[in-house]
Amino acid sequence: MHILVTGGAGFIGSHYVRSLLTGRYPSYEPSRVTVLDKLTYAGNLANLEPVQADPRLSFVRGDILDSPLVDELVADADAVVHFAAESHVDRSILGAAEFVMTNVVGTQCLLDAALRHGLARFVHVSTDEVYGSIETGSWPETDPLRPNSPYSASKASSDLLALAYATTHGVPVSVTRCSNNYGPYQFPEKVVPLFVTNLLDGRNVPLYGDGLNVRDWLHVDDHCRGIQLVLERGRAGEVYNIGGGTEISNVELTELLLTACDRDWSSVERVEDRKGHDRRYSVDITKISSELGYRPLVPFDQGLADTVTWYRDNRDWWQPLKERTASA
Repeated sequence: MHILVTGGAGFIGSHYVRSLLTGRYPSYEPSRVTVLDKLTYAGNLANLEPVQADPRLSFVRGDILDSPLVDELVADADAVVHFAAESHVDRSILGAAEFVMTNVVGTQCLLDAALRHGLARFVHVSTDEVYGSIETGSWPETDPLRPNSPYSASKASSDLLALAYATTHGVPVSVTRCSNNYGPYQFPEKVVPLFVTNLLDGRNVPLYGDGLNVRDWLHVDDHCRGIQLVLERGRAGEVYNIGGGTEISNVELTELLLTACDRDWSSVERVEDRKGHDRRYSVDITKISSELGYRPLVPFDQGLADTVTWYRDNRDWWQPLKERTASA
């Protein structure tokens, strides 16, 4: 089985590749894994260092908008797991064009190649943000999409394209929608690594608005395990929510990170709330649990502690990234 992983040098994609090549999914041993990644600011070859010597791994630096390249790679693959995306909400608010091109047109380019070459399996990795905001309860996969940021709107569009290709053309694509991920190797602009690295450096952390926005937290290892279940046994044309089962407010998360880094609330700077900031996310994981046997295995307290420890022990990974971003 030859798997093409788009965005495989990013946070979640690289975790998936490392898991594939280190036997984390014993029922699914790939003969080859090809990573296609543009290596934008969030892609990092260092994320693949633990498996770079594996002869089954190939890396191609390229863009999912490059139709000839995508066509060549998909023609040689049995399955695509599609992580590649522009994914930072704040950046999408400042400028949406890149998000539309990469997330929508790039996905369409991959789907067209999958159709041309009769690809056996395609998993399109999306986000719970496409559902918008929910006051009570949790979203099942059948809920309508009400995205509120340019980022989530672009992901919702790509989801609909993927499902349309499944219905119209029979492309064997499934869509996964995850809640907020955390774990090692996450680019330090997202809230957990940003707060941890700032606190480790003795700097303040920015807390949006009243801090009462609620998110469901999902360890990247649980997320990738859910994706693998969908790749192996998910139904084509279906959507599967993947959640972590830990809903906490940003204030509560901040308190946990302050404690873990031996800091206090004097290190928190209240900042103006994000435009269109969704109040609460919560996904219903009944479908993936009942159909595929998924359940989150990483306890949030342990996962968060391990993540803080990883950033404390791997300054040589994140400090250059923060310095480069600051000088850009």
